[in-house]
Amino acid sequence: MWALLVLIGAASVSAHLQDLSFDRQKVFRVIPQNDEQVETLNFLASIMEVDFWQPDSVTLVRPKMRVDFRVEAEKSFDVEDLLKESGMQYQVLIDNLQAALDAQFDSQARSAGHSYEKYNSWDTIAAWTADVAAQNPDLISRSVIGETYEGRPMYLLKMGKSGPNKKAIFMDCGFHAREWISPAFCQWFVKEAVETYGKDTVMTTLLNKLDFYVLPVLNIDGYVYTWTNDRMWRKTRSKNAGTSCTGTDPNRNFNAGWCTMGASKHPCDSTYCGSAPESEKETKALADFIRAHLSTIKAYLTIHSYSQLLLFPYSYTYNLPQNYQELNSIARAASKELASLYNTEYTYGPGATTIYPAAGGSDDWAYDQGIKYSFTFELRDEGRYGFLLPESQIKPTCKETVLAVKYIANYVLEHLY
Repeated sequence: MWALLVLIGAASVSAHLQDLSFDRQKVFRVIPQNDEQVETLNFLASIMEVDFWQPDSVTLVRPKMRVDFRVEAEKSFDVEDLLKESGMQYQVLIDNLQAALDAQFDSQARSAGHSYEKYNSWDTIAAWTADVAAQNPDLISRSVIGETYEGRPMYLLKMGKSGPNKKAIFMDCGFHAREWISPAFCQWFVKEAVETYGKDTVMTTLLNKLDFYVLPVLNIDGYVYTWTNDRMWRKTRSKNAGTSCTGTDPNRNFNAGWCTMGASKHPCDSTYCGSAPESEKETKALADFIRAHLSTIKAYLTIHSYSQLLLFPYSYTYNLPQNYQELNSIARAASKELASLYNTEYTYGPGATTIYPAAGGSDDWAYDQGIKYSFTFELRDEGRYGFLLPESQIKPTCKETVLAVKYIANYVLEHLY
């Protein structure tokens, strides 16, 4: 078998997944049952370009773990042969990636400008940040906390009624460029706050007594690139010295067990940790802002996709956080709130044990800065669409997630420290 595969692979290591037609590319799901089958996947990744969706890298694959990965069209038959030969059960989650890409845009909301029920380009989101602040001056202000590698301003919205000594919750979206449902949620949350203030008692209390900092997109350059060049791009767009491979994984770039486990030192890898902690302008801007506001920020929420998970520290170590019991019970209750709307089931727990170890994440970093309520959401779905969640699911996904965020925020308000 291996000889056959070496032949298949030799020609393809140089072939890149960045060729922009996704026509007939497939996304497979496998659950390797033992170390030998894990080794088969490692071998596969060594002989051809494989884009791991879940987990983020082949190095994180363990027996009994659900593994989703994408391969280019020409290789999909070879991959199926290899999986069959190794006795690994598999399913094809997405049969034609291009068709799935096209099908994302299935919403009824087809206005020319900004819409909360469709995926918006960065230019549209940037204009929206200005508009929503201008239209709600007593609730929202906009500032710039830095600029990206390519020079785009990083807009931050501050929401809340003005008042003395207010504590705050920080929420960001769009760390990984291809996770489009994430920025959609940050926009939706702002809409929800504006529309329900004065009507919904919980939201009104939250905005009267707390401030929310909302960063709609952290990795703006990467997000733009997913609209213009490669829908499957994940990292930032910074240049790396000594290689033609671009970008760093911003969620491996924080000074929290930096580059120890679940992160790569190789610039070509999708989980590349960067040349140093906060080497990326985007992560440094975020970290600088949070450091400057540590006395007021009492919770940190970061929104990703996909998998339907609610995670808390730690991801860079198997050690449990000091207030593990408290975080676990908040996550349990928030997941229950989320499920109350459409029965969407979330799994919750510490990152390292619940999914896989990953060093350099923003949630662990924020927690280690003293922000004791630090959570990562992995939004819908569980893999049927993966990163290509259709627009028709934006509204239900956001509505259920708002319930969980409100629960956490209310808990924080009642347990200020």
